[in-house]
Amino acid sequence: MYRSIITELRRWKLQENRKPLVLNGARQVGKTYILKSFGRSDFQNVAYVNCDRQHDVGNMFVDYDISRILRNISAITGEPITPGKTLVILDEIQEVPAALAALKYFCEEAPEYHIAVAGSLLGIALHDHSSFPVGKVNMLTLYPMTFDEFLLALDKQAYRDILCQKDWDSMQALRHSFVELLRQYYYVGGMPEAVLSYATTGDIWEVRRIQNEILAAYRNDISKHAPASQIARINMVWNGIPAQLARDNKKFIFGAVKKGARAKDYETAIQWLVDAGIVVVVNRVNKAVLPLKFYEDASAFKLFLHDCGLLGALAQTPPAEMLVGSRVFEEYKGAFTENYVLQQLRVLPETFLYYYTNGDSTMEIDFVVQYGASIVPIEVKAEENLRSKSLATFMKANPQMRALRLSMSGFRRQDWLINIPLFAAGISLEAVADEVGGFSGK
Repeated sequence: MYRSIITELRRWKLQENRKPLVLNGARQVGKTYILKSFGRSDFQNVAYVNCDRQHDVGNMFVDYDISRILRNISAITGEPITPGKTLVILDEIQEVPAALAALKYFCEEAPEYHIAVAGSLLGIALHDHSSFPVGKVNMLTLYPMTFDEFLLALDKQAYRDILCQKDWDSMQALRHSFVELLRQYYYVGGMPEAVLSYATTGDIWEVRRIQNEILAAYRNDISKHAPASQIARINMVWNGIPAQLARDNKKFIFGAVKKGARAKDYETAIQWLVDAGIVVVVNRVNKAVLPLKFYEDASAFKLFLHDCGLLGALAQTPPAEMLVGSRVFEEYKGAFTENYVLQQLRVLPETFLYYYTNGDSTMEIDFVVQYGASIVPIEVKAEENLRSKSLATFMKANPQMRALRLSMSGFRRQDWLINIPLFAAGISLEAVADEVGGFSGK
């Protein structure tokens, strides 16, 4: 299946000042698949090592003799390792911390080799180990599949082309089909195994079985790898996310996790889930001024799952609720829709997501995005109801901005706002830039 990150991987391959590549991402987002696919398509051969399953790997890194290490990798894999022709992949590298530290020496002593590493809990390892070779690696993150990647997997190239070309007339003409595909994406999500199963069999129950297996693997990771003192709290936060998102005000409430809970009791638990790549924190800003980071309030935040399909499985949502009619868009206070929008926007380069509330929390903007050198306030509507009291009030105070509304309505422009269909969320910021003549910094 096509993954857009292949473009970044090919750019990395050709860089003159290339460093070893660290591919980060949650369990089962397809890191191993895309690295092997990249190796087969862009190199003469691939030397793949799984640091978890091949027990001799740890012995290779007793010192940092890079020539010896490469010889050992060649012996283990049976592949010649030739500069420019071989991609060396070290998978599950977090299981051998010395291998992670060795990337510094690959960078300094053997930059002519193409070394790529990945790991299911690499984010945890990067957070925990001080031996990480800061400044000596290039880093990319692989996320669950976006809606346009989902369309390609379903052999809907023409629909994806319409989105990429921002052909609003064709989108309106094919609106029913796009909404049906979006409904399917809400259910299936972007985990590659679930997408592949759906694309090949169409079996919605097999999709849910796969999703439940992934959730079970996440719970197993928590029990095996999280600090013992945090396991119960991590599970409470994790299991409570659907209920948090189903509230009118989606701000994360510690008291909803456990009566009397305080932020300091759960900060480590939340950070573990973030480091594992399976939840996404969107912090509040109290002022919409560049750079948004200066006005971030980390004490107020929303917590999303990294995949909308897994959100449905975690919430035990019956397939009929998501695949039949419009209930998935209208119910649950837009929980699935906000999670979907987040999933499409967070993959974009130079894009930083926050949300906004005023001092007394009477006005909320679903997302406030720093896109390049511009700020875009975004309202997410799960229905065709286009009333925007909070957004209108916000824009009166910030008339220099152009707002974006993502809804079930078609494309339309106003002086201060552009409405774009939900199924075009992935190209919405680019579309706003087109309308205003381009954002500075892009």
